[in-house]
Amino acid sequence: MAKRRPVKKKPARGTAAQPSVVDAPMRIIGGRLKNKKIEYSGDTRTRPMKERVREAVFNLIGPPIKEKVAIDLFSGTGALGLEAISRGAVEAHLIERHVPTSKLIRDNAEALEISDLITIYAQNSFMWVKKELDKVAQTPWVVFICPPYDFFVSRWEEMEKQMVTLLECAPPESILIVEFDDKFDAAQLPDVENWDVRVYSPAHVGIYRLPAED
Repeated sequence: MAKRRPVKKKPARGTAAQPSVVDAPMRIIGGRLKNKKIEYSGDTRTRPMKERVREAVFNLIGPPIKEKVAIDLFSGTGALGLEAISRGAVEAHLIERHVPTSKLIRDNAEALEISDLITIYAQNSFMWVKKELDKVAQTPWVVFICPPYDFFVSRWEEMEKQMVTLLECAPPESILIVEFDDKFDAAQLPDVENWDVRVYSPAHVGIYRLPAED
């Protein structure tokens, strides 16, 4: 079974079915762009990771974020990829199929003056993994897999295949982060014994660290 470490719960302000609208604007939490604003449209199709969860995730990743290539497969606001650059990632690939939202990510990257480090793809992330993953630099990756929570039920076969592909293709020392809620059983994660699962209700976050080369 995946290791679960409960974290003190805070009242939830929204659910997967009816996401809460975050206070605009959002912000970068740490790194060289700390406290810089991230504009967010409030579109309910986008479920931004709550700020306290984002902070916890980057604290768990820690200094190894530096010099890695960030991949955010369900980017939404782009906050995870932008935060990764702020904290030292060398480049970021942000995949967001909703075109107006992908344009807002581009606007945020330009406002933060990091457009040269960001590549934005307005396309389906499942297709992106099939067609584009082998083009990503073989520098260790940090991969964020934070889709709509319902995908872990309604599109589980695709999610599982995507995660398996990433585990097989990721360079040594890569880190995978997956976010889901309690409707999904973490025991279904591929190579389940090697995920560190933590709970930040309603979010559950799994961290997988690939070992270094022998």
